[in-house]
Amino acid sequence: LAGGYSNKEIARTLFLAEGTVKNYVSTILEKLGTRDRTRAVLKAITLRVI
Repeated sequence: LAGGYSNKEIARTLFLAEGTVKNYVSTILEKLGTRDRTRAVLKAITLRVI
């Protein structure tokens, strides 16, 4: 996410289905309490997760 890659690019790199990546991203957003990828990355940086 922090690299700005699309779900399709992440899926290709990790050899996963695009739907799997979409589910993972949704779970990350939910756990961080954010609504979009940008805010999730900013919050993860603030929390020193990444």
